Amino acid sequence: MEKIQTQGVAIPRLGFGTFRMPGGGCQLVVESALGLGFRHIDTAAMYENEDAVGAAIASSGVKREDLFVTTKVWHDQLGRDAIRKAFDTSLSKLKLGYVDMYMVHWPSADMDLPAVLEEMMTIKADGGTRAIGVCNFNMKMIRQAVEEVRAPIAALQIEYHPFMSQARMLDYVRGKGIPLTAYAPLAQGRAAHDETLQKVGDKHGVSAAQIAIAWLLDQPDVIAIPKAQKESSQRSNLDALKVKLDDEDRSAIAALPKDQRYVKPPFAPDWTA
Repeated sequence: MEKIQTQGVAIPRLGFGTFRMPGGGCQLVVESALGLGFRHIDTAAMYENEDAVGAAIASSGVKREDLFVTTKVWHDQLGRDAIRKAFDTSLSKLKLGYVDMYMVHWPSADMDLPAVLEEMMTIKADGGTRAIGVCNFNMKMIRQAVEEVRAPIAALQIEYHPFMSQARMLDYVRGKGIPLTAYAPLAQGRAAHDETLQKVGDKHGVSAAQIAIAWLLDQPDVIAIPKAQKESSQRSNLDALKVKLDDEDRSAIAALPKDQRYVKPPFAPDWTA
């Protein structure tokens, strides 16, 4: 699988998301994904499944150095001491010696961003994580992180799918050599039922969901982390790697509405900033 080089790490462009997979059932799901060939696993403290993800990794037989594991700190744990405590808890649950990426999951309105990133950099310097990143930052925040704090941001993870443009953000992070990781790449299931995507899929003999993933991976510097509990869906997502879109396909998808944001928690930042 193609990987993106960033800040000294190589991230597989198609990862496996584990949002809304709490508890023991998650272990079997992740074991299945690893067995099929996924090597990039995305979890978070808030998902309440780090222990299950760790158990799946331990039982998979996959060499640790062949995996890229991401976890995240929740927005209510962004004090210096709290970040370190949260990280240690995550690492303990995962039963790993290190993670490949540690990310701020959501910003908080009262966070001291330089202090947050400095603590993340300390964790990196101590060998706890190979890289650091941020999720759900608006333009003002990512500019501050990169240009003022000069933090070695290895990825920005935000909502991105065929019904939402991230052109402004993509233009900025590409200019800084930072890949964009697309979460909710299937628009929380909506992509699978979209007529335009299905029409493109029919042309290629694949599903609408596979076209949504292929569209993201068709773009330079974009990583996608769809989740899938069924083995058949996991396999289908991997098979999206084989789909090659043409200009007609790109034009059809470009004509879809691009203003549909589906992840809107009350603590989200001002996206216009």
